[in-house]
Amino acid sequence: MDATKITTTITTSINELPKNWDYFSTSNTFLSTKYLKILNLASPENMTCHYIGFYRNEALVGIAIAQFFDLNKQKNFGERDRCIKTSIRNFVFKNLASHVLMIGNNMLTGQNAYQFDTKIDPKIAFQSLTEATQKLKELYKSKGKKIHLTSYKDFNESDIENIKSKETKKLYTFCTQPNMVFEIPRLWVSELDYVAALSKKYRDQYKRARKKCEGIEKRKLSLPDIINQEDTIYNLYLHVAQNAPFNTFFLPKNHFSVFKEYMTDHFLFYGYYFNNKMIGFNTLIKNGTVMETYFLGYDETTQKDKMLYLNMLYDMIGYSIKKKFKQIVFARTALEIKSSVGARPIDMFGLIDHENKLLNWQMERIFTYIEPKTIWKERNPFK
Repeated sequence: MDATKITTTITTSINELPKNWDYFSTSNTFLSTKYLKILNLASPENMTCHYIGFYRNEALVGIAIAQFFDLNKQKNFGERDRCIKTSIRNFVFKNLASHVLMIGNNMLTGQNAYQFDTKIDPKIAFQSLTEATQKLKELYKSKGKKIHLTSYKDFNESDIENIKSKETKKLYTFCTQPNMVFEIPRLWVSELDYVAALSKKYRDQYKRARKKCEGIEKRKLSLPDIINQEDTIYNLYLHVAQNAPFNTFFLPKNHFSVFKEYMTDHFLFYGYYFNNKMIGFNTLIKNGTVMETYFLGYDETTQKDKMLYLNMLYDMIGYSIKKKFKQIVFARTALEIKSSVGARPIDMFGLIDHENKLLNWQMERIFTYIEPKTIWKERNPFK
């Protein structure tokens, strides 16, 4: 099949999506119109979403999303690390890569960029995606905004093999932090099965963490609850987000309430309280048989004293086992602690391209300096 026979439409309006868009999102909540409405209503201030439809003979054969980030609107990129390398990275993004086009979803981990009809060859599908990307670049250029950096986000190894071509070889392929995924054995029915499967060292860790969090109350919050405590929730989120080594966006204050309003029972929000004061929260998204972890927040002092983050991980595992999910996507960051509860690393690959040919030629050297591969020790908590 010739890629030239595939045409595209690009829009920023949910109302202009093809009527049968959701036919291609049945296996992925994060491509559904319901989820995209949330992005439309509660996206980061510096982000614009684009929705792409692919057609053959006027029939929809694929969908994709892209996100434009204007880093000039970003006040800071994270405040945890104050070192020369961080300063250089901030300078590079502010001055040489302030306009970023992300093919995929920068708010999630995993291949949430596109879905094509299974009859479309993967190479043809990706070629169509790159052609749509070029159209987006031209669109921004016509508005006086030059795209500096283009990135195709989060492919697994087999995806990368399937889309290899002369065109993709021109792009720099990178792999940074892995996606941490917890596989739930079919025979487990409760958290007790998980604890029983742990080796003594990690069973002791579980008992110590649970002992530490005595006195903390966990509450499942409804939409009115989330709205009522929006300021507290946002401050807890910001504490974690601003202490990350690098951020290209910050969520708006209404993000979680909009999420709950539109995703209802498919979005779970749990608040953690000590002396009737919220000291942390975590969020989960049901995505078919997969439980996806989302954003969280906490008070650092209480987090350390109560081992709150570790207890959140155990709670996520316990709930997912009870509700018969097959897998938990713990995403990136905090690799060792996620490994210590049983999550396994899955390498994720991205493709990146800079408009400046000289910078693009040196992309491997620049990228590995600014974003070096994380060194960490994988754990095996099971017998």
